[in-house]
Amino acid sequence: MLYRIFTIAVAVLVVIGMFVFAYENPGAIDVDYLFFDWQTSVSLAITTAFAGGWLFGVACAAFWVLGLARERRNLKQALRASESEVSNLRSLPMTDAD
Repeated sequence: MLYRIFTIAVAVLVVIGMFVFAYENPGAIDVDYLFFDWQTSVSLAITTAFAGGWLFGVACAAFWVLGLARERRNLKQALRASESEVSNLRSLPMTDAD
């Protein structure tokens, strides 16, 4: 519950900060990106860059989590195979005992 309240409070503070930044920087800038050239406001350019970086971070984290899930699945299969092998070895009679 406290984590959710903290997350909402941080999100609200970020949105308020974006509005204050947009209000304080009404100027326009030229953006040159590869083959495109356009004029936009400073706040829109910064917000777009922030959103693009956030999406890139989420995509990287998703690939990392998927890799961890695949590794976990492989480890579970290896554990099951090892447990069944140990179970089979325990059920064999001992032949070298005197």
